[in-house]
Amino acid sequence: MKLIWKRLGAGALSIALLSPAWLGGGGLTTLIGLVPLLWINHSYNRSNEGSSPRGGAPQGRLGRERSWWRVFGWALLTFVGWNLATCWWVGYATWVGPLGATLFSTWWSMVPFMLYHTVSKRAPKILSYTLLVTAWIACEFLYHQGSFSYPWLTLGNAFSNNIPLIQWYEYTGIFGGSLWVLLCNIFVFEILIESDRYRRRTAAVWAGVVILMPMVISQIIYHTYHIPTSKTVTASIVQPNIDPYKEFWEMTPVAQEQNLLAIASEAPTDVDVIVLPETVFQHPMNEQRIELARPVRGIVGLLGGKYPEAFYIVGVETIVDYDTPQTGTARTYRRGGYYDVFNASLGVDAAGNVQIHHKGKLVIGVENTPGWVFKALKFINVDLGGTTGSLGMGKPGPVFRHNGTGYGSAICWEAVYGEFYGRVVRDGAQVMCVSSNDGWWGDTPGHRLLFSYSQMRAVETRRAIVRSANTGTSGFIDSRGDAIEKLGWAQRGVLTQTVELNDHITFYTRYGDYVGRISLYVSILCLLYYIAYRVRRKNHLVTQ
Repeated sequence: MKLIWKRLGAGALSIALLSPAWLGGGGLTTLIGLVPLLWINHSYNRSNEGSSPRGGAPQGRLGRERSWWRVFGWALLTFVGWNLATCWWVGYATWVGPLGATLFSTWWSMVPFMLYHTVSKRAPKILSYTLLVTAWIACEFLYHQGSFSYPWLTLGNAFSNNIPLIQWYEYTGIFGGSLWVLLCNIFVFEILIESDRYRRRTAAVWAGVVILMPMVISQIIYHTYHIPTSKTVTASIVQPNIDPYKEFWEMTPVAQEQNLLAIASEAPTDVDVIVLPETVFQHPMNEQRIELARPVRGIVGLLGGKYPEAFYIVGVETIVDYDTPQTGTARTYRRGGYYDVFNASLGVDAAGNVQIHHKGKLVIGVENTPGWVFKALKFINVDLGGTTGSLGMGKPGPVFRHNGTGYGSAICWEAVYGEFYGRVVRDGAQVMCVSSNDGWWGDTPGHRLLFSYSQMRAVETRRAIVRSANTGTSGFIDSRGDAIEKLGWAQRGVLTQTVELNDHITFYTRYGDYVGRISLYVSILCLLYYIAYRVRRKNHLVTQ
């Protein structure tokens, strides 16, 4: 019973150490956040639970199965607690959000940990640790690739509030951060369990090197990095501070458009680009005649009258019509024909030229509900009203071009995916513009973390960011990842800054999530080696 209470305390301690980074604190506690959970696993390897009635070695397969399921239970409890402690704010938009996020994120944490547990009881330590590291990163990587993903708790995201300590993300991206977290936890854990004094001292030295060296390297990069100033643009961001649940729907479309144009007109006349939030208008616009839409005509009128050289980037919903269903997300008109609804951003100039980007990373359960879900629940036959199912899904880019400058456009959730975001930079974006609507989540860690995640993107790509949110956190981020000026929660207004342009392509931008790909290959090799190792033992080719 005493050991059970220790394990319960260890699980609670892991939750307490892993969570602060996603609640507005720093990420350094994650460097030891998995140590208590590793101890729980180790305690089953060493204890006599599942042993024979007379003590001694476990009763073969039965003892191992009992141990496996008990470790599974403790790990499940820990990962569910971590998810609920950090993702509760999603429930402000939908109660299904925290449930779905916890379900999927916990699954992708359980797979590598239970693989580690299985291998750690039967194979050399170096193999089990290598599998833990590579399988964990591989699962994070695979979770990023799918269209149905919520990779909020990727371990490398823990340092979004520690920008001076992760300047090396321009070489590795966030999966380099995950590698750092896992290695630190392993070396610290080795210090705690090692009984030999010399080996414990060696483990302590390695732990110190692994923990401190990335920080030192990052500080050197941070203090020696020179922000490019040879080419700049003047940018304005608009934060209208409109309640998305009530005020947004109470305003008439005309009043809504006039309100946004009035706020945007507060920008100085010499501005080069004006950036507005995501989905600022009530009704979608048909892309086949987008230039005739009333909001677009209003924008062109504002630019032509006051900002003839400026570029206007705004988040909207658009419709694309088809004669035949050309995508898996296409809907059917009652009168016949098909269409897709896209969360999009428009780039508009004074001449009325419109460039369009379709959002390519959709929020699960809100913008992206797979078709198999609707097929499985078709018997319910409930019409909830509004847009159901998945929105149309776009690709990275295109880069908006205006007056010789390449403007990258990212919509809200797209700024969470480093490789996806980086493709826009690789295609020629010299500065990134992020449009978001953070009002759905209330004044919670959600909008603050979305802003800090953009800071990580700035480090990875070395591109300045102009971020406009409906409300939440709007502001400017330089190419070193520092926030220059911000508008916080429930603030309304316009900010203007001179923003640097950059043409340099970082190592990470060029090669993407290579750490994740390498981890996937190595984890497969580890599993194959483990299988071969077990076969050899059963054939008595390896000594017991």
